[in-house]
Amino acid sequence: MGEYARSTLGLGADRRKPLTFYEESKMKAFVRCVLIGIALVGLPALAQSATDSKTEILLQKIKADKKFLVASNMGLTDDEGKKFWPLYDEYQKELEQVNQSIGKTIQEYADAFNKGPVPNDQAKKLMNDVLAIEDKEGNLKRHYADKIGQVLPAAKTARYIQIETKIRALVKAELAKEIPLVY
Repeated sequence: MGEYARSTLGLGADRRKPLTFYEESKMKAFVRCVLIGIALVGLPALAQSATDSKTEILLQKIKADKKFLVASNMGLTDDEGKKFWPLYDEYQKELEQVNQSIGKTIQEYADAFNKGPVPNDQAKKLMNDVLAIEDKEGNLKRHYADKIGQVLPAAKTARYIQIETKIRALVKAELAKEIPLVY
């Protein structure tokens, strides 16, 4: 990624320094967009075709912003990029399925929560669903870390996994703030 892209996003600076307030604000704004995207992808279609096209445009923008954030921080050579980006796209496609599972489980929990206290059998099912999703996500991360590690040096592979992990952790933290405890 060129100097222009690094300076435009403001996140390609020397990473030995902690994020500035400005950089943190950009990351938080990105996370909010991703949350909206997860909610829109994961929840059943509730709208007409006009709204569906707006949703699709928003999702495409979120994906492009995330890709730009990754590109700005990876420092890939042209040769590395040719090998990395197809794997990145594969991984994102598989993460979409995880996001849809998360959205479905959140919707199931919201439906149960809105009816009053969540029955034990339903709480257990939801808990098992969440744990299965986390296992799938962890296995997927390991699988792609191994695949990416075959085409990038270990430090760049670790950096990508770190970026992906940070983004997903921020998204999950925001989701957790919004989801009430089971009663």
